Amino acid sequence: MPGPLCHGVCVDQGGEPPVFSASAESDGDHLRVVVTGEVDTATADTMLQTALREPAGRLTLDLRAVTFFDSAAIHAVVRLARQFSGTLTVLPSRQVNRVLEISGLAEQDWLGRA
Repeated sequence: MPGPLCHGVCVDQGGEPPVFSASAESDGDHLRVVVTGEVDTATADTMLQTALREPAGRLTLDLRAVTFFDSAAIHAVVRLARQFSGTLTVLPSRQVNRVLEISGLAEQDWLGRA
């Protein structure tokens, strides 16, 4: 069986390091999307589309390197939670976890615990 497929999207809005990047790696029925930088109105849809690009039964959304997370990002994660009901795992950074706490989503079953 061939190794994992990797498809990446990188949006660099200037500065060092890139303000946002999202990459997807598929391993059978499991898709892992790694997101770094700022997820906001300009980038949340790219994060969402990266997660939906490959068919998958399970999704891990790795947000441990996310430094900013706004309401558009929350909306994208909620859409993914609906799409991958019972099979989504979100690994949050400290900043993402705080935003999810404030928004009342910190107790969702899809939120990974540190």
